[in-house]
Amino acid sequence: MQNKYKIRLLRANLLAAAVALALWTPSAPPSAALVLWLSVGWLFITALLLDFSHRYPRGRPWQLLPGALLLGLIAAAPERHGLLIWAWAALFMLPQMSWVAAFNISAALLSSVLVAPQLSTPAWLLMVISLAILCVLALARAQQLIDMNGAIRQRLRLVPGLNLWAGEQLVRDIQREQTRCAREGIYGELIVLHVKRHQLWPTAKKLCELTHDFENVYRLDGTTLATLMLSRSALEAHERYQSLINALPDNTIANPIELMDVPPTPSTLQTLTRREAGELRGQP
Repeated sequence: MQNKYKIRLLRANLLAAAVALALWTPSAPPSAALVLWLSVGWLFITALLLDFSHRYPRGRPWQLLPGALLLGLIAAAPERHGLLIWAWAALFMLPQMSWVAAFNISAALLSSVLVAPQLSTPAWLLMVISLAILCVLALARAQQLIDMNGAIRQRLRLVPGLNLWAGEQLVRDIQREQTRCAREGIYGELIVLHVKRHQLWPTAKKLCELTHDFENVYRLDGTTLATLMLSRSALEAHERYQSLINALPDNTIANPIELMDVPPTPSTLQTLTRREAGELRGQP
């Protein structure tokens, strides 16, 4: 199935949900109508801006907004919107960070308390138990998606046709290229580049064009790129480094590190993005 087909189907579902909420507003009290229109606006804007792209920023806690809107709808008129409490199970199916999930769990518990006066005690207990089971299943499914997507991002190229890889791939490649340098007597260098966030993807594409086909480029975070350059000697590596820097934007900050000085450990990624790359020199 093509991504654009999935996008069209999801966009249609979001628009349908927006229309359904809009039809619910005429008979709603003012406070509930306000939250309903905010929800309609969010669904409509999300449907219009929805897109699959390698440039889409991961990690933004956008699941907070639908959780807050859902809580607002139930709190504004629990006697009218109590049925929406079952939407929490659908919300928990979305992959989300731990603290966002904690917020949504707290909001779901508060929602169940708000609708309690509308139900008898046995009915409320049955609802809470059923909702808890559904939410646990949804969270388990979301964790599976997080693990699966993480594994895919680690082994697939970020942009088809370019040697651009996720940062996790760099740790595996460092050890492999260090072995190659020691075996073949060539000089390896890790170039770490810090750029502005809006320059990341153009710079990554340019970097792929400036390096050889067997040399990979890695996206470490939203402002950091890296590449492994293999040369016959340190002199040739210096010349290639100068040519590369001259072809990149003037505000690019570059840090060259001899490949044999880079420890092939997972903590290397954090070191490259959080500190000056030069600090890696001399580390055991």
